[in-house]
Amino acid sequence: MARAGGSARREGAVHSHTGFYDRYHAWLRHHRLSAADSLRRLLDKPLSSLLTWLVIAIAMALPVGMNVALENARSVSVSWDRPAQISLFLHSEISLEPARHLALQLASRDDIVDARLISSDDALAEFRQLSGFGDLLDSLDQNPLPNLIIVSPASAVAGAQMESLQALLQAMPQVEQAVLDMEWVQRLTGLMALSRRIVLAVGALLTLGVILILGNTIRLAIESRRDEIVIVKLVGGSNSFVRRPFLYTGLWYGVGGGLFAGLLVSASLWFMAEPAHALAQLYQSGFEIRGLGIMGSLNLIILGGLLGLTGAWLAVSRHLSEIEPR
Repeated sequence: MARAGGSARREGAVHSHTGFYDRYHAWLRHHRLSAADSLRRLLDKPLSSLLTWLVIAIAMALPVGMNVALENARSVSVSWDRPAQISLFLHSEISLEPARHLALQLASRDDIVDARLISSDDALAEFRQLSGFGDLLDSLDQNPLPNLIIVSPASAVAGAQMESLQALLQAMPQVEQAVLDMEWVQRLTGLMALSRRIVLAVGALLTLGVILILGNTIRLAIESRRDEIVIVKLVGGSNSFVRRPFLYTGLWYGVGGGLFAGLLVSASLWFMAEPAHALAQLYQSGFEIRGLGIMGSLNLIILGGLLGLTGAWLAVSRHLSEIEPR
């Protein structure tokens, strides 16, 4: 009897082991289903999804558009980045011969490459040609323009040395005023650096806004599916299993927002292209507005997707733990 009982087949629950290959394919299949289901839910509500995409797109397009404008301004300023020159306006009583002697004296200095003299008569003729005020200039009793010396410093002279050279030339008795021709370019460079900091600050604030918008949107989605989440947890669904569809929802919101942001920036640049080209023609320039390009648009879409995932992850991590079966 003991043997018969010992040899009898045992009945009851059997613990089954699932292989890594099966678990991997189940995980991959759930990712595909979650991505497709999340996209379908967004497309089932086209108006609300479109409004969310547009809000995200506007928040992303503002700093991106400002950055594109700065890059276009920088490309224009590169053509102005020539070696600095110092213009020496001589006193009106300095005649041509002493001015020529001063130019030769300056050209012999080690820190000066060239010193070119522009006589008052040549300056007046050039001004007459460029300004179109020939009749008015003919009515003047005497030439109001002084002799001018254009000083080209050596390439090693820069920064504080350039300012020292300017002060030295200003102190000469023949010189009435020494003007550093690149001062306005330096001011423009400083203004662009400040503008870039402003763009970064605005971009950081709007990025935070995008994350908060997406987090609130995902929170509402979690609340609308609370009963479904409770049932999934009752049958043994893990937090990562429940979290996955909401992460894909945030991803699709971010990708759509980035796509619409690229379209908004491209439309704005297209709208400004014609007047910018006409203005460039007036200055005889071949400047053309540069857009985002393919890589820039792709980076914008990727950035939107990352922001969507971040906002969804923060919202799900906070609110999902509060939903537990009772």
